[in-house]
Amino acid sequence: MTDNPLKIAGKIYKSRLLVGSGKYQDLEQTKLATEAAGAEIITVAIRRTNIGQDVSEPNLLDAISPEKYTILPNTAGCYNAKDAVRTCQLARELLGGHNLVKLEVLGDKKTLYPNIVETLAAAKTLVAEGFEVMVYTNDDPIVAKELEQIGCCAVMPLASLIGSGQGIANPTNIKLIKQNASVPILIDAGIGCASDAAKAMELGCDGVLMNSAIANAKNPILMASAMKYAVIAGRQSFLAGRMAKKLYASASSPM
Repeated sequence: MTDNPLKIAGKIYKSRLLVGSGKYQDLEQTKLATEAAGAEIITVAIRRTNIGQDVSEPNLLDAISPEKYTILPNTAGCYNAKDAVRTCQLARELLGGHNLVKLEVLGDKKTLYPNIVETLAAAKTLVAEGFEVMVYTNDDPIVAKELEQIGCCAVMPLASLIGSGQGIANPTNIKLIKQNASVPILIDAGIGCASDAAKAMELGCDGVLMNSAIANAKNPILMASAMKYAVIAGRQSFLAGRMAKKLYASASSPM
């Protein structure tokens, strides 16, 4: 069966698995896990990762080449719209005019839940300044649609709290968001294992972004590979169309 490709900000990607760059032992492990995941987009926390800001420190871009991967700078650690916008502006300077960014404006340090009021404000400013905005948000279908209407190129609802590994807490809302969207919907945050990733894809999502589920695994490289195939399997399962659930048994070999 043919499948519509994942298209973000006018560029087509073969892989529907996006990965983060934090929490690894070192840059070599980051590189190996990214390769094992088959990812083409890797997100980078500008406020926490060196991509050229400090010439005396190891540069992530020496391990993850911008010529091979799409670098997705994010605003992790920002708690208001002003800081998020400034961080994106810095990223654009560091990456030579790069406009694709991942916006996340957090509400508090304990839950890392999105501050929707500040997220909406930052999204409006960034879109007006010519950024292509992929936005982290809660699983509210109304908010997701508002972010799309503002002009975000992809909407990224959480499955559950960042780094929690709790899986998809509210699959019904995720399905509602996807059904009402005309931009890519990618699960962001909360994935813990390969079955979580497959489930996200079976719900119809266009992709999954994860970091902790891979980096915090006992074997990150092997987990990265598992996530790669889970996303592929989940997408194929969604396209195939699952059988209807039934109340009673149905013989596998009928007369």
